[in-house]
Amino acid sequence: MPSVAPFSGFCRDCLKELAAAARRCVACGSPRLLSHSELYSLTLAHIDCDAFYASIEKRDNPELADKPVIIGGGKRGVVSTACYIARIHGVRSAMPMFKALEACPQAVVVKPNMEKYSRVGREIRAMMLELTPLVQPLSIDEAFLDLNGTERLHHDPPARTLARFARRVEQEVGITVSVGLSYCKFLAKVASDLQKPRGFSVIGQAEAVDFLKERPVTLIWGVGKAFAATLERDGIRTIGQLQTMEEADLMRRYGSMGQRLYRLSRGQDERIVETDGEAKSVSSETTFNDDLSRPEQLIPHLRHLSEQVALRLRKSELAGQTVVLKLKTADFKLRTRNRRLESPTRLADRIFRVGLQLLEKEADGTKYRLIGIGVSDLTDPDLADPPDLVDPLATRRAAAEEAINKLRDKFGKSTVETGYTFGQRRRDQ
Repeated sequence: MPSVAPFSGFCRDCLKELAAAARRCVACGSPRLLSHSELYSLTLAHIDCDAFYASIEKRDNPELADKPVIIGGGKRGVVSTACYIARIHGVRSAMPMFKALEACPQAVVVKPNMEKYSRVGREIRAMMLELTPLVQPLSIDEAFLDLNGTERLHHDPPARTLARFARRVEQEVGITVSVGLSYCKFLAKVASDLQKPRGFSVIGQAEAVDFLKERPVTLIWGVGKAFAATLERDGIRTIGQLQTMEEADLMRRYGSMGQRLYRLSRGQDERIVETDGEAKSVSSETTFNDDLSRPEQLIPHLRHLSEQVALRLRKSELAGQTVVLKLKTADFKLRTRNRRLESPTRLADRIFRVGLQLLEKEADGTKYRLIGIGVSDLTDPDLADPPDLVDPLATRRAAAEEAINKLRDKFGKSTVETGYTFGQRRRDQ
């Protein structure tokens, strides 16, 4: 690796070089100093936007700045995200909305605006790609970056480049990010969560084993509640306990997961940043205010969601060949049904009609709290929706849908509605 500046660290606010024992920046007085023995040899980062949806809403409405904000909707919905003020009161992502409001009754609830969030996410992603071509998105608001070899391009080691990036996002986009810097993906992601919000944490290779020793096993990627309970029954609660065990023993007990436990507990992670992480599916779903069971109640939602999926496919210039129906029962059991098409589609009509066939088998009186529809096996749209020689009416419906899309693009989404969704769109707004 090229030689880097000999100083021990820098100020995250003004990037001024630090004296070894400084507690505040001598240039700007900021206490946000960054110093680490491996600071200038680490190149793998994880960047995570802080309370992404809520931060955007606060940016766009300054009156929300000092208030607890929950992004979600409906008494039967769940929390998409919550600002840090709401989190202090115990609100968490995926929490049922009624429980969130019990924990924080003074919270301001804002309905998600995914189009706006996606636009901001793309803006930040473009900034990431200015740092390095090796960007692996994990979601709309987080990604891994490999900055190895970028010192000549940016005239700075990766740590300073990342600090400059975080400052730029805050100044130009109006939200904050947290950065984790390490030598592997596992610990970079762990580091980004250590000092949220506006965090920048470093985990070096020399300290990795000791850092992990006292941490719970749930810190390891893939150890959820169920598997953690299995480890608990076996008397394993901390990563340090895993560090004392042999790989063969862990694999004998837990199969391939045992190998992951052995390696990650020791900070061994050879996964690289992969840039081909395009979306695997496009979908849309809704949670009902009250459980629904009758087909005439479910079908309008299915049609409306199919139109949302088709719109996203058009905007993303994609098509999908497998239609996937998602249903969640009143007791939170998930049902997914899918059907592969003869050719890819980006038409709401085809998505809806296949989804309707799948739904007919599930509309057996069961009460559902959620319905979703989507497509997977994504591809480019060139081969999508060829003329249907078996069903000539399908070609006419496709032409009608194209005409409707043009009207909606020009005059708004509610300009033209089908009989299935008439009134439904207004209730959802």
